[in-house]
Amino acid sequence: MSHHHSSSSDYDSQSHLQTDLPTVFSQPSIPSLPSLNSNPAHHQETLPAAHHQCLATLKGHTSYISSLNLAGKLLYSGSDKEIRLWKGSSFDSEIDHSNNVVAVGKGKVKSLVVLEDKLFSAHQDHKIRVWKINNQESDQQKYTRVATLPTLGDRACKSLLPRNQVQIRRHKTCAWVRHVDTVSALALSSDESLLYSVSWDRTIKIWRTNSFKCLESVANAHEDAINAVALSDDDSVYTGSADKNIKVWRKSSKESKHFLVATLQKHNSGINALALSTDGSVLYSGACDRSIVVWEKDGGGDMVAVGALRGHSQSILCLAAVSDLVFSGSADKTIRIWRGAGRSYSCLAVLEGHRGPVKCLTATIVHYSTTDSSYLLYSGSLDCDIRVWQINVPLR
Repeated sequence: MSHHHSSSSDYDSQSHLQTDLPTVFSQPSIPSLPSLNSNPAHHQETLPAAHHQCLATLKGHTSYISSLNLAGKLLYSGSDKEIRLWKGSSFDSEIDHSNNVVAVGKGKVKSLVVLEDKLFSAHQDHKIRVWKINNQESDQQKYTRVATLPTLGDRACKSLLPRNQVQIRRHKTCAWVRHVDTVSALALSSDESLLYSVSWDRTIKIWRTNSFKCLESVANAHEDAINAVALSDDDSVYTGSADKNIKVWRKSSKESKHFLVATLQKHNSGINALALSTDGSVLYSGACDRSIVVWEKDGGGDMVAVGALRGHSQSILCLAAVSDLVFSGSADKTIRIWRGAGRSYSCLAVLEGHRGPVKCLTATIVHYSTTDSSYLLYSGSLDCDIRVWQINVPLR
């Protein structure tokens, strides 16, 4: 399945640092969808711009940042093979960060998820690794790897029976518990008992977080590499793929297997990122067509595209939704901050400073009142830097 690696959505070759993708400009933005931010002059009267400043640039990674995860005051970042830990107090850019590598795996770290004292990392070498978080304050705080998924026991008991084998090439089979291509994204169920992984091998796998056992594999979930997964509190599962589709999955109570509920089709290029609003009623999807499509639940609970957010000049690579804000990072090296609801959104700010495409984002709300709100936003880029931004939004 090596053809997935050339997908323009993946940005996994260092050569992208030097060259912009020619395909991005040639792809038209979705003509069938109205722009929700079509009249900026009108919105500026009602929504004041956000104030923003870059508090720090965190340096230390020697290859590009492919994943970020915020756990309380701790920021985890993944790049080629290594995971680094940044503490809130260490956001002073003068500090030496050469000793903050907490874990080293194999292949690019595509996604990070923290659950209590465990850190799950998804890798380009087709594996998911589980690390025991070391809370000691010493400088040498290497994390211990407690498992690699699928576990040896899981693989062994599944590989003996022919019915547990799936064909991956014409003359090659393997146990269904194994991913056979890059694991691109991870997400936790609302009760944190299940970990969902998606891969360029076009499968979704569901793992138990306490025993690390693989419970289910949805084969051929998409026609092409799956790049993103998002879970809502009602345990609807959204997957976004290079095949231009978003699929919605739910678990049937009788068989506890996942089934396809809907296929959302509006993008005309590969989907790179998904984010859900806090209450799960709005889904945002970002793609190579430079648009963020806004999907809202209709009366029957189905997701319907209400329009698109436009402004980026190249592919949308990552999204984060916090409170009533949506952050988007793009191959155009900028981050945009959006706020709105229904048919009316505005771009509150454009953050510039990265020297390469913005590959991953994570954000948290710091303060919320009747007059204003403030956020911390972390952005990781192909320029190998992480930037820490403070955003202040006056409320209307």
